[in-house]
Amino acid sequence: MKDHEALTISVFSFGFHVSGIPRDPGGHGGGFVFDCRGLPNPGRDPEFHKRTGEDPEVRDFLEKSPQVERFIENAWTLIRDSALNYQQRGFGHLMVSFGCTGGQHRSVYCADLMAARLRREGFQVRLTHMDKPDFS
Repeated sequence: MKDHEALTISVFSFGFHVSGIPRDPGGHGGGFVFDCRGLPNPGRDPEFHKRTGEDPEVRDFLEKSPQVERFIENAWTLIRDSALNYQQRGFGHLMVSFGCTGGQHRSVYCADLMAARLRREGFQVRLTHMDKPDFS
């Protein structure tokens, strides 16, 4: 595993119709914003109304879609390449955000998945779910 601790990657999930696009905590006003609204929406199924992208049922729903898989792989390529570039150039922060309509299902799933992949690559990650409801 590579050591990328000098670079911190802030990963956010959010709802376009709730909090809107997050502000860059690094103060540079940039980063990636991925729009998950074009992906299959588990929120349209009443079975998932009280669930989030962290729940196994929602993850299973999304993992069955080749469209979601392509989206994640394309985002991963952009994020990984930029993160490596930022690290080589001595940058300290990169912001990555995933938004969907309400910030509950698709964006949470994508942010969790991307944060886990980045951590496996040795990057320091701060994960924040801006609009994920707490159903506990």
